[in-house]
Amino acid sequence: MKVKPVIPRVLANRDVDEAIRHYLDHDAAPAALGLIDALEQAYAHISKHGATGSPRYAHELNLPGLRFWPLTRYPYLVFYIERDDHIDVWRVLHGQRDIPAWMHPPNEP
Repeated sequence: MKVKPVIPRVLANRDVDEAIRHYLDHDAAPAALGLIDALEQAYAHISKHGATGSPRYAHELNLPGLRFWPLTRYPYLVFYIERDDHIDVWRVLHGQRDIPAWMHPPNEP
């Protein structure tokens, strides 16, 4: 098993920052710390087992190779593509969002 580095895109990092800010704004520092731990666990998992994520949205969005992995005990999904030499994390989105709308660049319908 080859461990690949996980490289989040700017939008993925922004998503994480917003999620943490949400918990902190609601005086839930332990939840914010738990989210960070859950994200680290998810990144560790997909770095070793990139093919285990669900390809559901790859078909729906016509984005070959797109997969997602849910965070444990948190309603967030890590969207990524496994590359030859790394894991390319596109977004970290709340599972209740309109995922197809959030995965398109702002200038696309």
